Amino acid sequence: MAHTPLTRRELLRSAALAGILLPAAGALSACATPAGNTGAPTAPTAGAKSATNPLGIADDKPFEVVIFDGGLGDAYFTDIHQPLFKTKYPKIEIKHSATKEVAKTLQPRLAGGTPPEVIHNQGANAMDTGALVQDGQLFDLTTLLEAPSWDDPNVKVRDTILPSAIELGTYDGKYSVLTYTSGVWGIWYSKKQFDENGWQASPKTWDEFLALLETIKKSGKCAPFTYAGKHPFYVYETILTLAAKIGGIDVLKRIDNLEDGAWKAEPVKQAATAFAEIGAKYLMPGTAGLDHVQTQTAQNKGKVALLPCGVWLENEQKDSTPEGFDYAVFPLPDFSASDAMPYGTVHARPGEDFFVAAKSANPLAGVEFMRGMLSKEAAGKYVELVSTPSVVKGAAEGLQLKPGLTSANAMLSAAGDNTTYFRFRQWYLPMHDEVAAATGQLMNGRLTVEKWIERIEKKAADIKADSSVKKFTRT
Repeated sequence: MAHTPLTRRELLRSAALAGILLPAAGALSACATPAGNTGAPTAPTAGAKSATNPLGIADDKPFEVVIFDGGLGDAYFTDIHQPLFKTKYPKIEIKHSATKEVAKTLQPRLAGGTPPEVIHNQGANAMDTGALVQDGQLFDLTTLLEAPSWDDPNVKVRDTILPSAIELGTYDGKYSVLTYTSGVWGIWYSKKQFDENGWQASPKTWDEFLALLETIKKSGKCAPFTYAGKHPFYVYETILTLAAKIGGIDVLKRIDNLEDGAWKAEPVKQAATAFAEIGAKYLMPGTAGLDHVQTQTAQNKGKVALLPCGVWLENEQKDSTPEGFDYAVFPLPDFSASDAMPYGTVHARPGEDFFVAAKSANPLAGVEFMRGMLSKEAAGKYVELVSTPSVVKGAAEGLQLKPGLTSANAMLSAAGDNTTYFRFRQWYLPMHDEVAAATGQLMNGRLTVEKWIERIEKKAADIKADSSVKKFTRT
């Protein structure tokens, strides 16, 4: 296959993550060309199709799967997905590996034209999805949507998954990314700890929330609040959820669409100010130097009470959570009586991104593997194993769920249609990097709210003005 050079956008980010010093942007742009200029990959040729092999994949040609080794681990692949696939295709060899460094591990292979078929693109070191779309690296998964489901040949795959999963996996009008989980974010705590101390969870107003933080602080038993200091996405997510609650979902749409002044909007300023105050008064000492596992383990040990995170938390901490800890989660409280969105609004969206590499050797096998992933059996066992909701409809029916997932499901159910999300993290990953870095400084008093807004506005403007970056629009 032809060599596929990195785009300037991907090269800059990969180097930044690796700590490599690069030449000036002007010099770099003169020598780096978009990978998409090398031409689209040749469409794979399907073999004979049948009821048991609807995509016509070769029954003896190997393929490769690379999993992000994060909060969900990779046991779901080894214990669920691979064995299920093998029931239909026993002769096909699947090469498997897991990595915590997705971009550093796989970007060179994508650039060199030798990528694995299935990639779980997740974590702090995930690849820039927008740039991958721009470079033609993602296989069109419309084939997957239109295929008969694994469970019922009379039902298409598209009808077995949540519509939001299709929406969030669509780039430039093409379904390109399988978002496998139905994620939800909130403020996590130990029900046991709160019950023992008489602390009231689920504050309904911001004043009640601040009063809870003050009560915990004055108790002297633990710090009130922390977040993954080395990965400030966990708290900028919370700030943006509050901003949407205050001002409505258009606040986030304007941010996603790189509109001038979007970060200067009053709801964004109010939300940032509110969390800067929490950072100044209630943050666990040393938070800035700790990663997600360290802050989560501190909560397990009773050193801190409240932690913003996604629903994967319970599974990620399963080996260090004390017996009877009883994870539970509540939504952000009302900031004021004039909030645009009601109490119970949450950030909820499909997540855990998987894609098939367009320039891989056996992409249709990757698509068929995904078809198996979306079976009710695979999705149900996944939910049980990793304590995370699935985008497959009815996957959790009849299952015995852990306390944290039960609490998260109840919160999501209560939210109904009052959910928010943003897309710039997937569309413009350098923007995500900048917002995360600035928010870490905001929470630790190294940036004022005004300087935080100024810094992020500048980054948004730079991306908007950069003609080499493909733009996406959210309506």
